[in-house]
Amino acid sequence: MAILTAKDIHKRYGAVEVLKGVDISVEQGEIVSIVGSSGAGKSTLLHILGTLDRADAGAVTLAGETITRLDGRKLANFRNRHIGFVFQFHHLLPEFSAVENVCIPGWIAGGRKAEVRQRAEELLQMLGLSHRLENKPGALSGGEQQRVAVARALINKPSVVFADEPTGNLDSANARDLHQLFFDLRKQFNQTFLIVTHNEELAQLSDRTVVMKDGKVIS
Repeated sequence: MAILTAKDIHKRYGAVEVLKGVDISVEQGEIVSIVGSSGAGKSTLLHILGTLDRADAGAVTLAGETITRLDGRKLANFRNRHIGFVFQFHHLLPEFSAVENVCIPGWIAGGRKAEVRQRAEELLQMLGLSHRLENKPGALSGGEQQRVAVARALINKPSVVFADEPTGNLDSANARDLHQLFFDLRKQFNQTFLIVTHNEELAQLSDRTVVMKDGKVIS
């Protein structure tokens, strides 16, 4: 059953047509990579599917909700509950500890502080960071920071985790570890991932690869 579908997505920035009628569907528990050369429209599509940007035309349905109809607080609440993000640069808040960074989306969602903290600690422990709970991002390696970002993406048990070049800032060993982590999380939580990547190894490991060129899906 599809957890995410998008139909006839168009997006233009000024005179440049970035997306030219994109269709995509992702099943529950699937790991799908989107690949293509720079400028193909991959990140723009990911941002629209993840509600960070709006399509000019077309419809996106996630977890049974047509999210292209939502706006304002309704959209923000839906994003917080159903969507997790992992970016190339971790976007951790430097003044907060690792565990606090993971907790923040859960607290925003209205979760009880102690319960959110317990889940954050469990996630960080599962990701091999139980000894780093109170460290601030500046004291963590790049690979550790990215694992904190993954835990943060998972804190509210999202329907889909969107990852935009998640290994682009990591060395090859940490990149391989992160690839394996995605598959471990799928096995444990039946977690769905949609990943924009230039990393051929990650794309080949995925259940399915979507190839984009010039604003269209070509395979």
